[in-house]
Amino acid sequence: MKASTPSLFASLLLFAGGQMILPSALLSAEVASQPVEQVAPKSLFRDPVFDGAADPTIIYNRAEKKWLMFYTNRRANVPGLTSVTWVHGTPIGIAESLDGAVWTYRGTVDFPKDIPNTTGTPTFWAPAIVYDRSVYHMYVVVVPGIFNDWNHPRAIVHLTSSDLKKWKYEATLQLVSDKVIDPCVMRLPDGTWRMWYNNERASKTQCYADSPDLFTWTDHGSAHLPRDRGEAPLAFRWQGHDWLLIDLLGNGGMGAFRSDDALRWERQPASLLDKPGQGRDDQNGGHHPEVVVSGDRAYLFYFVHPGVSASDPSVPDGKRSSMQVVELKYADGWLTCDRDMPTKILLQPPRD
Repeated sequence: MKASTPSLFASLLLFAGGQMILPSALLSAEVASQPVEQVAPKSLFRDPVFDGAADPTIIYNRAEKKWLMFYTNRRANVPGLTSVTWVHGTPIGIAESLDGAVWTYRGTVDFPKDIPNTTGTPTFWAPAIVYDRSVYHMYVVVVPGIFNDWNHPRAIVHLTSSDLKKWKYEATLQLVSDKVIDPCVMRLPDGTWRMWYNNERASKTQCYADSPDLFTWTDHGSAHLPRDRGEAPLAFRWQGHDWLLIDLLGNGGMGAFRSDDALRWERQPASLLDKPGQGRDDQNGGHHPEVVVSGDRAYLFYFVHPGVSASDPSVPDGKRSSMQVVELKYADGWLTCDRDMPTKILLQPPRD
């Protein structure tokens, strides 16, 4: 006897765990598992080891489909450290997120052993990471040890990786001085690359260098900003303009500069994040910006020193730092943001 052909209805039935599931139910379950836009918490992220997360850079891991935050990992909760030794002596920390709102600690960067001046216990600060032609490029500050003051050399080194896990040392950049920090890198419209960084030998002014391929760099010295004393320059392109943010130090917030050629800059009238936010973990000016452009929206990540103990708000604590995020807005040709408003965020994968 010929077996009967299964009905269309029967062919649409699927089994999982001994229960029948219709394709529509599977689709609903798949949709439900996808990240959705949500309000970012305050604080956004705190390092669970040293409680001193600072200087974020954020990159999309294309293989894992996750966002990774690489950050300076200060030893804020270690007792007995003298002077500024607490901001020395750690590798770069890593946190991960599916959506940009919820971040979890992942570990630290496993740096290669052949980076010059990293014998003993080196210090790593302020990474910048970009992606090009299936390769991730990291530029990170190396300080050759743990020190009680700021009077020691810092260099920016270049590393590459195919997976954001295993890194290869490429070179130490030859820049304007032996005390350079806080690199950021942006691709220019012609396909070349530009790096901005801070020159501590020249009263913490901003400088820049160019590269055709991310390997060979030509230094040009001063970036000639209208006001350039600060640190942590951060360049990005949004709303038809090039932007450069500068940490003005203290409670000055972020200075914002606009350009149409990434060379000649005009400072916008108002700084960003120059006033304390509401809530215990946002009570001072923002520091060391990172911007992620997601579709037609842009999000400013930064860190703050809340200034109080995590366990007792009445106890001063000038070391602890935490990450925050706020959405940038574009109004009347300039950037604005309101750190006291809820920030809804769902980062979209980059369009290469």
